[in-house]
Amino acid sequence: MTAQADAAAPESRLEHFPIGFFGMSMGILGLALALRASGAHVTGTWTGVVGAAVLAILLAVYALKAVRYPTAVAADWNNPVKLAFFPAASISVLLLATLMREDHAAAANLLWLIGAGVQAVMTLVVVSAWISHRAFGPGQLSPAWFIPAVGNVVAPIAGVPLGHVDLSWYFFAVGLVFWLVLLVLVFNRLIFHDPLPGRLKPTLVILIAPPAVAFLAWTALNGGSVDAAARIFLNAGYFFALLVAIQVPSLLRLPFALSFWALSFPLAALTVASFRAAALTGEAAYRGIGLMLLAVLVITIAALVVRTIRAALAREICVPE
Repeated sequence: MTAQADAAAPESRLEHFPIGFFGMSMGILGLALALRASGAHVTGTWTGVVGAAVLAILLAVYALKAVRYPTAVAADWNNPVKLAFFPAASISVLLLATLMREDHAAAANLLWLIGAGVQAVMTLVVVSAWISHRAFGPGQLSPAWFIPAVGNVVAPIAGVPLGHVDLSWYFFAVGLVFWLVLLVLVFNRLIFHDPLPGRLKPTLVILIAPPAVAFLAWTALNGGSVDAAARIFLNAGYFFALLVAIQVPSLLRLPFALSFWALSFPLAALTVASFRAAALTGEAAYRGIGLMLLAVLVITIAALVVRTIRAALAREICVPE
């Protein structure tokens, strides 16, 4: 009986493989972009290789889950929290395209077209699910809902240099509009309703990502000019970073969950934005901020990798919730 249970265990864990794992690929690829933006080209490239491998493994495992446990995938899709994490896969593809653009333009272009196409469809489907006949309550809303919007704003970063300017404007417009709409809704939920449950508290860090990515997209669309709009985006990112920093002590007291990977990509986005601002304006202060954020990012991802491995060895991951 025990042998039969042990044999079935891998299948059971596959059934409960979480869609939130794609936050890991976003974080590692974001770190790669941050390292390259800092000037650590070789280290960033190898980190990108690791990120690409992680993404490939996650896509393969989740595809296998979809084949063997379609009802489990349907349950993920019908969950208002998990639903927002599906576009994390296409965002990861867009980040990989951004990372490969300079050295492998043709492959990056193909990846961008795939990632952008999936992201466009995913956004339509997710937003359609939001406004369908299903009723969502304030308690089901969290900063994770920003993920579908952020994915659209990521697209122009590589899309403009690759020549997809008009498509990049489409993605930027959609992402910006939904960021502003969701920002109001999320703050309404945070201020006037019950606090976020422990597992979702790390998603507060996602507040940093939309303005930071919007800065990178806007400067790409605007020919590298750091105008008033760009400065608004960047400084909004800094404000949300300071706001989240106040919450860090309470976050560190929480038990580890995969949602903690939500800390990684927003930090990476703001780090890249700071280095980009330094390059475009020549102001050393931005590079100093970027180096400080990069140090925090490296420590954060190292800690997340250790905690994830420890949780996996303890079989605390891929279990029923």
